[in-house]
Amino acid sequence: MVIQKEKKSCGQVVEEWKEFVWNPRTHQFMGRTGTSWAFILLFYLVFYGFLTAMFTLTMWVMLQTVSEHTPKYQDRLATPGLMIRPKTENLDVIVNISDAESWEQHVQKLNKFLEPYNDSIQAQKNDVCRPGRYYEQPDNGVLNYPKRACQFNRTQLGNCSGIGDPTHYGYSTGQPCVFIKMNRVINFYAGANQSMNVTCVGKRDEDAENLGHFVMFPANGNIDLMYFPYYGKKFHVNYTQPLVAVKFLNVTPNVEVNVECRINAANIATDDERDKFAGRVAFKLRINKT
Repeated sequence: MVIQKEKKSCGQVVEEWKEFVWNPRTHQFMGRTGTSWAFILLFYLVFYGFLTAMFTLTMWVMLQTVSEHTPKYQDRLATPGLMIRPKTENLDVIVNISDAESWEQHVQKLNKFLEPYNDSIQAQKNDVCRPGRYYEQPDNGVLNYPKRACQFNRTQLGNCSGIGDPTHYGYSTGQPCVFIKMNRVINFYAGANQSMNVTCVGKRDEDAENLGHFVMFPANGNIDLMYFPYYGKKFHVNYTQPLVAVKFLNVTPNVEVNVECRINAANIATDDERDKFAGRVAFKLRINKT
């Protein structure tokens, strides 16, 4: 025989719910007395307090092993790469001589990029160093901070310095300057105590023909040892990377030219096909004339 439960009215359900929330007879709130709720809150307070303390202690111990100035692991960047300025999307330097807007953006980027290289700023912040040797600044047991940097003056870039240049780095006349810089690697002794320089070529035979002649500043694309080693952003506060400027004199107009520049240094490999930027950079150059 099936016994049917008595159907409760809406008022009874509401009254039961009110009694569950607060029972005036037993003084229970949501089924628990004040003492029970106090023990539960105390448990979670102790539990989460312990987790917080353990996490804080773990972070503190880890931070004791990390230097504020030098990354703990640098194995992902054993070989410095090269990059060009002006920085463009897909590394394409396209200039339309008759359209000033096509090259004004490059000029503005270069003005901003080269501002820290102004001779007056370099003389104020950096040292005149002896060429041909590394500018080492060891700590010798005492923190040597900040490290001094060697001057790289904008005037060293010759016709690509942009100083008093009505041709705007050559972009208004179809003889543009492209700047090559080597990415920074902390405590890396580039060149292995031997001279090094940057060279540029057309990637294919037709590119070499269309590339034409060019000049480099400093002469022969030399990079001096005195700008190394680099000690890191926090140590080397005023460090300015050495640059090589390439001024292309007679690129075949209206033709896309593939250019590759490499750093020639004893301890920098440039033939790793897995890394297209290791010690080299490839970019496209096009000078449009109408």
